Amino acid sequence: MITNQDIISLMQDEAYKPMSYKELEKHFQITGAEEFKDFIKLLNQLEESGHVVRGGNDRYGVPERMNLVRGRLQAHAKGFAFLIPEDREHPDVYINAHDLNTAMNGDIVFVKVTSRSQGGGRLEGEVVRVIKRANTQIVGVFQSQDTYAFVIADDKRVTRDIFIPQHAFNGAVTGQKVVVKIVNYPEGRSAAEGEVIEVLGHKDDPGVDILGIVRKFQLPEAFKEDVLEEAEAAPDSITEEEIIGQGRRDLRSKRIVTIDGEDAKDLDDAVNVELLENGNFRLGVHIADVSYYVREGTALDIEAYNRGCSVYLTDRVIPMLPHRLSNGICSLNPKVDRLTMSCEMEFDEDLKVVNHEIFTSVIKTSERMTYTNVRKLLTGEAEPELVERYDYLMEDFKRMEELAARLRSRRMKRGAIDFDFDESKIIVDADGKPTDIVKRERSVAEMMIEEFMLAANETVAEHFSWMKVPFLYRVHEDPDSEKLMNFMEFVTNFGYAVKGKGNSVHPRALQSLLEDIKGTPEETVVSKVMLRSMKQARYDAQSLGHFGLAAEFYSHFTSPIRRYPDLIIHRVIREVLESGTLSDTRHEYLASRMSDIAQQSSERERVAVDAERETEALKKAQYMIDKVGEEFEGIISSVTGFGMFVELDNTVEGLIRLSDLTDDYYNFHERQFALVGERTSKIYRIGDEIKVRVARVNMEEHTIDFELLDMKPRKEGSFNRGGGSGKPFKGAAGFKGFRGGKGKPEKGKGGYTKGKGGFAKSQGGGEGARAGQGRGEGGAGRSGAGQGRSEGGAGRAGASQGRSEGGAGRSGAGQGRSESGAYGAGRTRPGQERGEGTAGRAGAGRSRVEGQEGRASREGADGRVREGQERIEGAARSRRSGQDRIEGAARRVKEGQDRGEGFGRARSGQERGEGAGGARAGQERSEGAGRARAGQERSEGAGGARASQERSEGAGQGKSRRGKGGNTPWSENRGKASGGRGKARSPKLSEGGSLSSRLESVGAGRTDSGSGRGEGKRGRGGIALGGEAQAGGGSAAERSSGGSDWASGVNALAKGGRRRSDGDGGGSKKRRK
Repeated sequence: MITNQDIISLMQDEAYKPMSYKELEKHFQITGAEEFKDFIKLLNQLEESGHVVRGGNDRYGVPERMNLVRGRLQAHAKGFAFLIPEDREHPDVYINAHDLNTAMNGDIVFVKVTSRSQGGGRLEGEVVRVIKRANTQIVGVFQSQDTYAFVIADDKRVTRDIFIPQHAFNGAVTGQKVVVKIVNYPEGRSAAEGEVIEVLGHKDDPGVDILGIVRKFQLPEAFKEDVLEEAEAAPDSITEEEIIGQGRRDLRSKRIVTIDGEDAKDLDDAVNVELLENGNFRLGVHIADVSYYVREGTALDIEAYNRGCSVYLTDRVIPMLPHRLSNGICSLNPKVDRLTMSCEMEFDEDLKVVNHEIFTSVIKTSERMTYTNVRKLLTGEAEPELVERYDYLMEDFKRMEELAARLRSRRMKRGAIDFDFDESKIIVDADGKPTDIVKRERSVAEMMIEEFMLAANETVAEHFSWMKVPFLYRVHEDPDSEKLMNFMEFVTNFGYAVKGKGNSVHPRALQSLLEDIKGTPEETVVSKVMLRSMKQARYDAQSLGHFGLAAEFYSHFTSPIRRYPDLIIHRVIREVLESGTLSDTRHEYLASRMSDIAQQSSERERVAVDAERETEALKKAQYMIDKVGEEFEGIISSVTGFGMFVELDNTVEGLIRLSDLTDDYYNFHERQFALVGERTSKIYRIGDEIKVRVARVNMEEHTIDFELLDMKPRKEGSFNRGGGSGKPFKGAAGFKGFRGGKGKPEKGKGGYTKGKGGFAKSQGGGEGARAGQGRGEGGAGRSGAGQGRSEGGAGRAGASQGRSEGGAGRSGAGQGRSESGAYGAGRTRPGQERGEGTAGRAGAGRSRVEGQEGRASREGADGRVREGQERIEGAARSRRSGQDRIEGAARRVKEGQDRGEGFGRARSGQERGEGAGGARAGQERSEGAGRARAGQERSEGAGGARASQERSEGAGQGKSRRGKGGNTPWSENRGKASGGRGKARSPKLSEGGSLSSRLESVGAGRTDSGSGRGEGKRGRGGIALGGEAQAGGGSAAERSSGGSDWASGVNALAKGGRRRSDGDGGGSKKRRK
């Protein structure tokens, strides 16, 4: 009889070539009808499970031999996604939104790798098949349109609203939070279709917020009936017959205590410490014997496997096991007999484990201690009645304190990394409304228990690793070498160095760095970036060591009430203790199950962590919403190109936008992580104590905005950023200064139009891109300050790698692009927007256009992507909500997990715009109706502004003209270009049918930054060799007077042919009044 393995082994053979089912039938010599039916059924099952793939020619093979990668899809709010391969050695694969092919976040898919980016970097691919759907239900807000409705998903990674036909409303009305079952998944431009299956209540009703998170992450609240029946069958107490019959060691006479938080109910660990006659310490760690009550294959066991772990939300706990067990017979309540699994360890003078035993036991805890009371007793802060009550345990607590301190010291010496982040405790009322937020203390009592649990987990892991039995380990692999090198470069900005050879760093070196930065202003940001540079800990059937703990062996043994891996470990220990070993059959079965259990447990843990983080962010935002207008003192926790994050004493963190710093124009100095005022030279750095006012709270995105106190508005026209109604000068094209009058055209001569804050120079007319590494194309060109280059006739180079092609079209700051039929009507302006159409607007930096409707899609009007408050920390940017992974110069974003792999700062972590005209940064490529991108891209097609070597394929209409004037409302440059000799090549017809003027100039042109002057004649280009020129219009980040439209600047890497730019080379952020 043919088995699954027979088919898979055949297809994995290197000599195998994909066969049809008839060829496979012939190969396996199938003759009978029944045998053929069984074979076809088996083949279909393998295909459905994803172990075998049928190609377009109906030939079968295994995915790894067909250039397919299997993994889980990790989507981003911008529409693109990354494949996280099941093969951990395989790099992540970037997937454009157009290549998702109905797949959604979390789905298990096959992806075909289609290309690799320049330099052998990021892989790109397309989804060819969805193997398993992760999203069958969506939680969101119902919006009725009478005969149909849409549900706006709470999960921002679901980028399209869910269409609900009228017959599927099921009583839902506008404003209610609902659960929707997906009936048809999105395909092409069609949205997903669903039906309402549960109405949670109005989105503003008490408790609906948390209930929405519970449903969003599909956390199972209620237990099934058969699970509850098994739990109810558990006894309330244990009998002497049970103790004797099982051969348990009786420890009831020992002084054993539990030490937990005040509100803990599932007490699953207890400890005692004894001083032996030989001077050694004996530590006993006693864990509730949950495996005795939860037997393999029962309804309880299956439910615990599916849940994976308990989830601790702000105002509730979703337990892994029913309360009947977790708070009852399995909880080590004081002064009652409980069955336990014990690990006793003897430590010598050097804190080495010289003896250990693992055995089943029965205990009776002496007291139910709390962290607070133990801390008070050990620090001398306890009230007299507390001292009197626990006087008989004081010697035990002192021994515990001594042993724990020595264990910790030894662990630190061997190189364990100790992240000491402040944690918050959110106090809520009966309706779930937060009433206070306080720091969660990590006192000597917490550290004692932590050290004892670590010691037990290591001892158990090593013991069973040497026994070679199937087991589950908690592993933390060495950091990715590229991430590690990026982090080592990052800390040099603060004057620190990490010791290590090549790409190898011992954890001791990282712990040494943490000790060096302790108490410094940069402690928090360096610690967080270090943590993000590491891999996530996970479960595995192999013992791979734990980098963060500097431990060769590690497992999770101590919490079987709330973690399924611990329960599995106890089950294996019990079998080994009872029989001395495992039978071959049992060994083989357990070994076959461990990898699956490890993967499932790791996934459920990530779901729990994400749900807990989202709940915390939600409650913090709720707590601050009625504090709008109130003042607080805080510390700057991070400085970025779009503002600075401030953390209050209660751990609430919010953003001060750059647009809200109104007393000066501030430049972001990346290496120093500082904002520096141009006029006042005022500096804001990490660690500075400042006073803020709560400005805004966004409940949909759970974010908080602050504003600095005592901010004074900037004066009109100050800082050479253009000004009021400037007096026009005669000029060849009549360029205007900022809000200046119109110049009178005069052929062949250069001229100025002066505004209060600066002037612009033209040499023949036309408009182009603004300062930076841009190129103006058209008539007589001029480059602004910075490393701009102007070539040909009327083009003018403007801000940050912009390029403009066409008659009167022009690009604004950054990497914006205006696309339309007539370029004269389309104008770009800063503010993270982009438009298409006759009067479309393109914006700076991170912009996105949808369709040809001239409609701008705003993505964080202040340069901040709001899906979780993206942060640039050092050379890195991370998205805070979510799940962005950014490798290389980018960082992983908070609450997220988007991934980007080392190309320069593609916005929001190497994102890629989709549809007709998505702006992107980095080494990206766009196909569609004209898109603007920055980085090393090439532009071909529909005219408009393009950045440095961009590529765009589209069908715009436009012309490139010479000598015609235009309207330049953003002309504010102070620097003047002197032109050398230049020659223009003939315009070349682009793929889309528009003229793309490709002009190159050579010669002696130069730009003097600041106030240098030069002369240029029509037809001659200038070459700008300046560094950080201060040009009024030469900024990659300008802001409008309302503060809503501004660009944070796009940091593109450029060494050699690429330059890292935060704006115009100097990182300036400029504002238009």
